[in-house]
Amino acid sequence: MSGPDTPLEQARPDGRLAENIMHFARVLRAAGMPVGPGKVLDAVRAVETVGLDKRQDFYWALFSVLVNRQDQRLLFDQAFHIFWRNPKVLERMMEVLLPRLNLPEDEQQQEQMSRRLAEALNKDGGDSEEQREEEIEFDASFTYSERELLQEMDFEAMSAEEVAKAREVIQRLRLPIMEVPTRRQKPDPRGPFVDMRASLRAALRSSDSIPLRHRSRRHRHPPLVVLCDISGSMSRYSRMFLHFMHAITNDRDRVHTFVFGTRLTNITRYLRQKDVDVALTQIAETVQDWSGGTRIGTCLKDFNAHWSRRVMGQGPVVLMISDGLDRDAGEGLTREIERLHKSCRRLIWLNPLLRYEGFQPKSRGVKAMLPHVDEFRTVHNLNSLADLAESLARPAPRREEARGMFTEAA
Repeated sequence: MSGPDTPLEQARPDGRLAENIMHFARVLRAAGMPVGPGKVLDAVRAVETVGLDKRQDFYWALFSVLVNRQDQRLLFDQAFHIFWRNPKVLERMMEVLLPRLNLPEDEQQQEQMSRRLAEALNKDGGDSEEQREEEIEFDASFTYSERELLQEMDFEAMSAEEVAKAREVIQRLRLPIMEVPTRRQKPDPRGPFVDMRASLRAALRSSDSIPLRHRSRRHRHPPLVVLCDISGSMSRYSRMFLHFMHAITNDRDRVHTFVFGTRLTNITRYLRQKDVDVALTQIAETVQDWSGGTRIGTCLKDFNAHWSRRVMGQGPVVLMISDGLDRDAGEGLTREIERLHKSCRRLIWLNPLLRYEGFQPKSRGVKAMLPHVDEFRTVHNLNSLADLAESLARPAPRREEARGMFTEAA
């Protein structure tokens, strides 16, 4: 027998154990965990090593391979007991899926993970009558104010269906960056500057007078540079931001996008693809450090040394998307973020951790970056992206005011 209904005692190596583990990995991946083919092979080897005599050994063999972060533990535990058929846990999960009010924070987190897991299991399974009934019950809990809930919902808590809807909204989002005057000028009858060349040419065509021609400054959107953190702690958010950056890149010119984890990668030309799926596929094939560690100082040093003169001309607006958690404990980060700040017109730091009321800049990376940014904003749901668009459409605050605001926050 194969599939999630296979009892653990029957899933012997001479049966279809590898296929069952592959189905289990697909459920975890659909629920948001970064499980690739390499981990599936490692999981099969681990199970073959420990054997199937004890369920606990089987659990920890899969856990040691498929889980690499503390926040994935609850999701893995739910998926394991449901996939390998523990009826008691399945009943508790169904209870969690029912609407509740005033849930404590830990129960809210369990509810979010259970919803993602339930959708992943339904997606991975067949079309039996039992699964259709469960799907109807899951859908019934989200019929109230669906649009308002989607706007306020955290990207981390979204199910696969909600993520798809959020991506459709992001694709329609526009970023109205205000126009700024440039050094170039254009013909303007009421302009404040006299165009001497145009006036002399007009004088050659006139016999009795020298008509004056005027010019005014051209206005244009400043360049936009996006630096996006793709480390493990930002994985769920960075995938949504890629859709956001694709929409921006196809909406205007002079947009330069970089992603960084342990190294810096320029993905601008991939995001210029009109089809977002093609763009994301090319990015996935190019970026090598997805969901890894974070070396913010090293990546900013690479950017300042090799890319700053190419993309930082004409005073760009820089969006820094990161949670500020640095594996190098902020080594060299102060110098590099200060250089980046002095090279741009406006540096906006988007940090999803700012959504928490108790957030405090305690880590060294956050302390090093905070004094050198013009705005410090949260970006964790669709409303925060809309607020960002409104902020970029308004004149930038004076840096002295912004610096005083960050000092109070610290």
